[in-house]
Amino acid sequence: MADKPEIQSQDAVEDVVTEARQQKEIDTVHQDEAMKVLASYDGDLHWTPAEEKALVRRIDFRLMPILIATYGLQYYDKAMLAQAAIFGLIEDLDLDVGTRYSFSASIFYLGFICGATPAILMAQRWPIERVATGIVFVWGVVMMATAGCKSYSGFFAQRFFLGMIEAGVSPMFMLVVSGFYRKHEQALRMGLWYCATGYVSIISPLINYGLGHINGGSLNSWQYMYLVAGALTVIWSFVIFFFMPPDPIRVKGFTERQRYIAVARLRSNNAGVRNTHFKARQALEVFMDPKCWLVFAMAFLTMIANGPVSTFIPIIIQSFGFNQLNSLLLVMPSGLIIGTIEWVAPYVCYRWANKRTWVIVVCQMGTVLAALLLWQLPRNATGGLLYGAFTLACFGGSYAVLMGLQTANIAGYTKKSVAASFIFLGYCLGNFVGPLLFKAEDSPVYAPGFMAVVITSLLVAVLSVVYRYLAIWDNRRRDKTGTLEDFDNAYDDDLTDTKNPQFRYQL
Repeated sequence: MADKPEIQSQDAVEDVVTEARQQKEIDTVHQDEAMKVLASYDGDLHWTPAEEKALVRRIDFRLMPILIATYGLQYYDKAMLAQAAIFGLIEDLDLDVGTRYSFSASIFYLGFICGATPAILMAQRWPIERVATGIVFVWGVVMMATAGCKSYSGFFAQRFFLGMIEAGVSPMFMLVVSGFYRKHEQALRMGLWYCATGYVSIISPLINYGLGHINGGSLNSWQYMYLVAGALTVIWSFVIFFFMPPDPIRVKGFTERQRYIAVARLRSNNAGVRNTHFKARQALEVFMDPKCWLVFAMAFLTMIANGPVSTFIPIIIQSFGFNQLNSLLLVMPSGLIIGTIEWVAPYVCYRWANKRTWVIVVCQMGTVLAALLLWQLPRNATGGLLYGAFTLACFGGSYAVLMGLQTANIAGYTKKSVAASFIFLGYCLGNFVGPLLFKAEDSPVYAPGFMAVVITSLLVAVLSVVYRYLAIWDNRRRDKTGTLEDFDNAYDDDLTDTKNPQFRYQL
């Protein structure tokens, strides 16, 4: 199985449990909270592969539907702008002047930048499921408030605050996945919740097309779209509060043995499970780690291509000569294709070892080809143009794999938290810049914008290869010291990946 470390003898876990039981009080500042579970468990310390497999299935059943549905709702809200745009939003709010429409998409991600780090710090300090509930509830209310916007300036303010509220979702989900799954299991689970960005595009055009034809009353059709989406989000926040499992230490409904296995099996991650104490030393290490900067740069450059995908695809398709209905319906094949890529790419990484960086390269080449078609083909080459529109978001597979790569290669809970917000900062900056490269005067071809997509996507492929060989060099350097990969410090939160000589990086 991909990236799966050598299975360690379960006798090794006994040493950790014995140490935990001998301590009068668990030092949760320097040790992981997983030690509490190990210290309190007094049953058989060994488990069978069948027990572990059944437990992972139960975790999947409890956790993944919550993550998938929440992220699907978030992307539904993000994609609302492009779909509402062809039902009067632009004209009603005077967004057809200059770059106002593009900026309404970009300013959303300025809010993301401001909100990501505070959200992830709150998620470390307080119960993550409660923080997630509050974020989703408030974001739903702010979403509904969009219907009250009467001018472009008010819409800009609303978009900023909506982005600031939504910012914590992705970084928190990265922490949740890394806290429940082994390294080799994480990539696939990242892809499963991230693929909702594609599959929700199969459903949202149908909903919004129906809402777009509501006539009468004091509201316009695009306002109904935002009210319905916001109301669904508010309702979903209560589902998160009652049903979201936060981590294997505090998950409800598990027996003591299931909780023990859930924690003990994560020893092979060499990264701990949970620690609520913020450590400035670990936070600083993120900014001193070249691999974190490479991931940041890849996230930024990857998301340049999301500008046309999330903001312009229905408009671009309409420029091929299709009417409103067909333009929305033709977003659906794109959602099916991209949603599938976003889980197939992580599955390849799960199935075959050390292929993550190569998968990123392949996905980026798909985006390069699509951007070239949309840039270079004549407007009457409808088939090729639609292929480009349908596959432009191949980068979604890259980003899903990149998130898994980041969580697998970071140890230390504070460092892991800050690194999650750091990759998301790159994501936000890319999404801020991307829409601004597609200007109204460049339509319908948007040549400068697609040229930028080609260049930045190629750069991501190059940086992925650089990351790979940097990780290989670091692993070999550690091997030469004579300290081989092991898991003696798995629950010692003072040791990050750069400080733990037994840690090895995934490729």
